[in-house]
Amino acid sequence: MADTRRPRKWQSRLGWLMILGGLSLIGYVAWQMYGTNFVSERKHREVTTSLEQQWKAGEDFAAVDGGAMKAAALIRIPRFGKDYVIPVLEGTTDDVLASGIGHFTETAGVGKVGNYALAGHRVTHGEPLRHMPDLVAGDKVVVETRTRIYTYVLDTGGDDLVVPFTGTWVLDALPSNPDGGVEPGQEPGQRLITLTTCSEIFHTDNRMIAFGHLASTEKK
Repeated sequence: MADTRRPRKWQSRLGWLMILGGLSLIGYVAWQMYGTNFVSERKHREVTTSLEQQWKAGEDFAAVDGGAMKAAALIRIPRFGKDYVIPVLEGTTDDVLASGIGHFTETAGVGKVGNYALAGHRVTHGEPLRHMPDLVAGDKVVVETRTRIYTYVLDTGGDDLVVPFTGTWVLDALPSNPDGGVEPGQEPGQRLITLTTCSEIFHTDNRMIAFGHLASTEKK
């Protein structure tokens, strides 16, 4: 009689491996969707507190993670609620975007002539721009530094423009849409803001873009 124990043993092992693989996948997705948010939201609060303390001490920036990153501003978007406040850090690396909203360093500084371009996650890592599609033209984006408060007003809605991740024209000092679609008013010398985030929930092939202009500057 043939020995059927060996095939059964391998079938059992394969079954367990498939179960473990499925559990690992579920665990990974749960961590991405919930764990990273918990960690990043705590990081947002820590960086915000640190930056406010540095401002009181007369410093313009706060060093983050031993100086590996630098926080320069706080951003508030009233449409997202009165308690919404996210630190703005220099750069757009993975670590930066897990700690707040990132400033494309090759673009203009806050309040300066040109394009103050920012990026943030829509899902995972605190999800600071999760509700980007809710933004409409006329909404305010308030950026605070140690000495001033800059109030920008959006000229386009949060989901009015979607571009491929290769569409770097949106970072230009005066973005001009090569397809002739949504773009800021084409007047040189403007002080613009651009918000960028992923347009799809579960992959990052495209970017959702919102443009705005500086409406007022208030000295603190």
